[in-house]
Amino acid sequence: MSSETVERQSSAPDLTTVEVRCTGHVRRVVGEPSLSYTFEGDTLRDFLDAFFQEYDVGDMLIAETEADATTEGWAPEMADLPGDWAKNPEGEQTRCYARVAVNGEFNEHLDGLDTELEAGDRVGLMFPFIFCC
Repeated sequence: MSSETVERQSSAPDLTTVEVRCTGHVRRVVGEPSLSYTFEGDTLRDFLDAFFQEYDVGDMLIAETEADATTEGWAPEMADLPGDWAKNPEGEQTRCYARVAVNGEFNEHLDGLDTELEAGDRVGLMFPFIFCC
């Protein structure tokens, strides 16, 4: 193999194929409940950037501001929540009734939008999503 061939192969973009599951309004816009999706890169951020360019669901899922990510719930707030609760930085949070999950775990319990994806991972795009205690 020539050095030129090796150089071209190493500069080729990394592609990742994931299984996407869509619920609610996301499913309506995408047109199907599940699909395989191939994108350039290997993070949740890379996936969402590519997916949102193809399907107009970004505004349904991602909050621009802290206010978009927060709601006054009907359930009283608990002083001590069980488990570890982490919040993504402003601009990288989901809207208050939306969630993005990787292999069944919400992205904020992983590495947020920097969560690494591997071929065959499942990405769930859920809107509306309602959590109750």
